[in-house]
Amino acid sequence: MQEKRKVVISKSPRVESGAKDFAFTQADIPASSGFIASYRARAWDAFKKQTLPDTTLEAWRRTDLRALPVDSFKLPTDGAYKDFPSMPEELFKPLVADQHGGQIVLFPGGSKIDLDASLAKQGVIFTDFKTAQEKHPEIIEKILGQTVNVEEGKFAALAGALSQTGVILYVPKNTHIEQPLHSILWGPGANLAHISHLLILLDEGANATYVHESASPTESSDAFHAGIVEIKVMQGASLKFVELQSWGKHVWNFSHERIRVERGGSLDWIFGAIGSKLTKNFSELDLAGEGATGRMSGFYFTDGTQHLDHDTQQNHLAPHTTSDLLFKGALKGKSRSVWQGMIYVAKGAEKTDGYQANRNIVLDEGARADSIPGLEILADDVRCTHGATVGRLEEEPIFYLKSRGIPQKDAERVVVEGFFDPIMQRIPFEGVRERFHQAILQKMG
Repeated sequence: MQEKRKVVISKSPRVESGAKDFAFTQADIPASSGFIASYRARAWDAFKKQTLPDTTLEAWRRTDLRALPVDSFKLPTDGAYKDFPSMPEELFKPLVADQHGGQIVLFPGGSKIDLDASLAKQGVIFTDFKTAQEKHPEIIEKILGQTVNVEEGKFAALAGALSQTGVILYVPKNTHIEQPLHSILWGPGANLAHISHLLILLDEGANATYVHESASPTESSDAFHAGIVEIKVMQGASLKFVELQSWGKHVWNFSHERIRVERGGSLDWIFGAIGSKLTKNFSELDLAGEGATGRMSGFYFTDGTQHLDHDTQQNHLAPHTTSDLLFKGALKGKSRSVWQGMIYVAKGAEKTDGYQANRNIVLDEGARADSIPGLEILADDVRCTHGATVGRLEEEPIFYLKSRGIPQKDAERVVVEGFFDPIMQRIPFEGVRERFHQAILQKMG
């Protein structure tokens, strides 16, 4: 059987049809030097060569960008956050444990950085992208462009070239961080483009828990976010990574994310998506070393006219690797979700154990969920399974609850909470579970 790894994993760039483009110019590329300047120049070239993706492309067949007002977005200036609403206090609170080992808040045109002195003494680097360019370029060079190729798509190239904000996390060999690290990308402002880049490197034998949230109030005019997340979990290292997306319902959100796990490393990757106008997210897990393991757990709840499109890939590139993906979503109003998943097993990746499942519950007639699982297996002696379901609220449990005196709306909420319970059981953090619970209450009215 012919190997197709380059097609599946690298997602080679295509020249896409369409005349619309962003109003950004080369002058918008942030100042940098050396390796970083070369990376940005390469990304800019890729950005200019590609036009906006359209529905003729398989990855974008169910997500239409014709209404995206590309020429209306502008980048925030330094200190722009001073003219916008302040971030709600509840976003500062820890979602994991009782306190942070470090916290970074990324504002439009600014940032606030806090890191426990004891972690800094151990060599942990946790800072914003701008500071890291000045003080830790050697760490950036170890990971920048190493997992996400800027030629993978228009939005990856845009984020690579123009990212104004972001986080760098480096955990040295055999360093175990007991307190979780936390970052927040706060993006108020209509017609603004928030461009971010997260770089995370856990060296051999290191251990960390990291929570990142993107959030904003809902504004009257459209806004935009494009981001890249690049993570390397080296041999024997372990990372718990929580991502929460609570953008306002005016935000067009695009991201390319890939985590590479080396020999004996482990990853617990938790997604939560409740916001944005439209989201297109590419999330890939590369199990690159023998014995590497990765778990991906996703929660999403849409209402109104929200559109969330998650494209996930579990790439087994070495023998004896294990992946486990479960995404669950609920939909109300005229909203739509798309989940496209693929388990890829490379030639020679024997004893692979891969699982993926997507479950959806549709709460209103106008809502729609598309679920497309897939397998591509180029090795023998593997175990790979997948499944997908889309259904409505069952009448029997609702009738049972109503017969016990529980009102209709409360009965529906209880059933929805029960539907999400398998995801909640996979999340070892009470604060994250509570945030998801509050999202259910809010969406259910």
